[in-house]
Amino acid sequence: MGHGGDVIAELTTDHQEVEELFGKIDALPPGDEQRKKYADQAVMELVRHAVAEEVYPAVREFLPDGDAVADKELEDHAQAERTLKELDGVSAGEPEFDRLIGELMTEIRSHVRDEEDNLFPRLRSAASEDQLLKLGDKVRKAKKTAPTRPHPSAPDTPPANKLLAPGAGMVDRIRDALTGRGKD
Repeated sequence: MGHGGDVIAELTTDHQEVEELFGKIDALPPGDEQRKKYADQAVMELVRHAVAEEVYPAVREFLPDGDAVADKELEDHAQAERTLKELDGVSAGEPEFDRLIGELMTEIRSHVRDEEDNLFPRLRSAASEDQLLKLGDKVRKAKKTAPTRPHPSAPDTPPANKLLAPGAGMVDRIRDALTGRGKD
């Protein structure tokens, strides 16, 4: 859940972990229940990742077009969270699962490419290493209390997201523990 290093290293590692889960889903035949298990793990990681992205206030601060960039990134996250919510209630045997997981993979892969090719290099040149390290610490701290299930109607900007996420996160983690969701 926390990897260490600056915010860019932290988020890039998150991206790699989700891509590994997508690869496991792709390797299995349609209808295989293992696909749902890996999808649930991906959902948990993506929701924590989205809630914990403390990088957007820094994007607004450090980049000249930071407001527009952050707004676009947040809209990407909101769209993905809507897809995550739809996927949450669908079993691997339903035809809708294949459509939704395909849609999610396309959305996330596009978002990751954009962040890693455009946003992260710009942020690295605009912020100091110390600032990036501090942001990495904030992200890791936020992930510890972040929700593990999609809440698309919840606010995604400060301060409301910081107030509501820990409570939703606690409820989600209790539900996960009771159901075994996200366990190997």
